[in-house]
Amino acid sequence: MAQFGNDIEEDLKLLEVKIKQLKNEYEQHFLGSRPREPSVLKAEVQKMIALYAQVPIQNTGFRFKFNNLRARYFSFRRHWDETVRKIEQGTYERHVFKANLNQGRRVGATERPTAARPQGDIYEAYVAARQACGQDVASLDRQKLTALLAKQEQAIRAKYGCAGVDFKVVVESGKAKLKAIPHKT
Repeated sequence: MAQFGNDIEEDLKLLEVKIKQLKNEYEQHFLGSRPREPSVLKAEVQKMIALYAQVPIQNTGFRFKFNNLRARYFSFRRHWDETVRKIEQGTYERHVFKANLNQGRRVGATERPTAARPQGDIYEAYVAARQACGQDVASLDRQKLTALLAKQEQAIRAKYGCAGVDFKVVVESGKAKLKAIPHKT
C-alpha cells in the first residue's frame, strides 16, 4: 500500500477509488466469482478512515468530502455485513432463487408432468423469479397459469407432434419468462 497521511487531497482521491474498488469486489464475492471477502482492501480502507477520523481537517471542502466518503463506506459496510450474514444463514435472495430454479430443473428432469397434473412447481418458480426481477406478482393466479400452460401444451403438441411439453422459468433481459420445451417421451 502506498504511503498516506502526507497530502490529504491525494489521500481522499485514493480513499474514494479504494471504496469503489471494494464495492466492486464485494459484488463479485456475492455473485460467487470471488471465493473470499476482500479483507485486505477492506483493512486498508478502514485504516485510512481511522487515521483521518483522528486528525482535525482544517479545510472545509476536504472535511466535507471525507465525511461523505466515511458515511458511504459505513453504509456499504452495513449492507455487506447484512448480506454476508444472509449468505451464512442460507437466506440470501440470489442464492435462494438459484437453488429454487435448480431444484425445479431437477424435478422437471426426473418427473415429467402429465396433462392431469400440470407442473405445480413451475408456479412457485415463476413467482419467485418475477419477484427477484422486481416484476408484478399480484396479478398471477395459479389456476389461470395452469390453464394457460395446458392450452399452450396442447398447441405445441399439435404443432410439433411431440408426446409432451416441459416448461421452465428463465430470466432474460431482467425479466422472468416461461419457456416451453417439447419432448418425445
